[in-house]
Amino acid sequence: MPRQPDDTVPKVDDRAVRAAYLDAATAAPLHPVAREALLAALADGWADPVRLYAAGRRAQQLAEAARAAFAEALAVRPDEISLWPSGTAAAQAAVLGGRAGRARQGDTLVHSAIEHSAVLHAARTGKAVEVPVDRLGRIDLDAWDRAVSAPGTALASLISASHEVGTLQPVAAAAGYCAEAGVPLFVDAAQSIGHAEVPAGWSLLSASAHKWGGPPGVGVLVVRKGVRWISPFPQDDLYRPGAPGAVDLPAVVAAAASLRAVLGEASSVAARQTALVARIRERVAATVPDVEVVGDPDRRLPHLVTFSCLYVDGEALLHALDRRGFAVSSGSSCTASTLRPSHVLEAMGVLSHGNVRVSLHRDTTAEEVDRFLAVLPGLVAEIRAEAGM
Repeated sequence: MPRQPDDTVPKVDDRAVRAAYLDAATAAPLHPVAREALLAALADGWADPVRLYAAGRRAQQLAEAARAAFAEALAVRPDEISLWPSGTAAAQAAVLGGRAGRARQGDTLVHSAIEHSAVLHAARTGKAVEVPVDRLGRIDLDAWDRAVSAPGTALASLISASHEVGTLQPVAAAAGYCAEAGVPLFVDAAQSIGHAEVPAGWSLLSASAHKWGGPPGVGVLVVRKGVRWISPFPQDDLYRPGAPGAVDLPAVVAAAASLRAVLGEASSVAARQTALVARIRERVAATVPDVEVVGDPDRRLPHLVTFSCLYVDGEALLHALDRRGFAVSSGSSCTASTLRPSHVLEAMGVLSHGNVRVSLHRDTTAEEVDRFLAVLPGLVAEIRAEAGM
């Protein structure tokens, strides 16, 4: 008698086996170099690096080597680097500390309308002036010039590239206006480090390791020499940037090693990603009716593309794609409680319904992209049909 299937044995879903991770803008998979460095650093990175005994000295050597690697990668001085528990913490420390350091000159923060929510939250602790963007997500430079030139401006903040639509900002031009006005410029470079160069001229810069393939829990803040920064947190040294408490030294070492590796391969990876994103932009526009591909088609990050589908619930589309083995994100900052659409898309004045953000990592394949493009039109049609559209 043939054996009956055993319902107690879990069945393998081949869709999960073939899952494609397309949300690197949120967190990139751990780079192989980061994994190796993390494991190696666990042996000597557990001790307190400020202690004078042997284990502490070995940890201190690791910390100094990591700081030097960050400095070399970012073309700054090692003593301009400080480490934070996340990119969010680093960005908020830049805004809060930078504004506090300029209290004698003023208390107004000038920022673009599409800054990361971490920066916007910090901005609300004082006076702020918001500068608009156009439909491609580019800052209005004339409005920026007027805002940073106004009396009482303490600090300006400009994201290097939109984390939602990928548009590169004219950082060099914005920095020029800040220099003329004598206002320090903070650049949130979390999304662009490892993908695109950040033009010079900034005074403060933040980055996040898990965006480039380092481990989570490592934020980097650069404060250039001559820029006055006062800690917004209770700590011993108010004038030297640094997070209170101990850092995760093995993670810091892995973050520094992976950044060096990522920058070394950035050119070849960007060329491949640029071609794949161009294919997505073209095919989505051609195969999905009533869709808007947003962001600058030319001056953009190589690995990120966002599009919005009319008559489609974005959350339903994300779940449908997940069931088919595709991990994507929504450029929207909405939540189940507020249902508020993305402040970035709102500022751009573009369609925000059914918003999907696709972001590629270093190992994303053309086959994964083609499978995504083959599945997407049918899923959009199904959701519209279920909604009676």
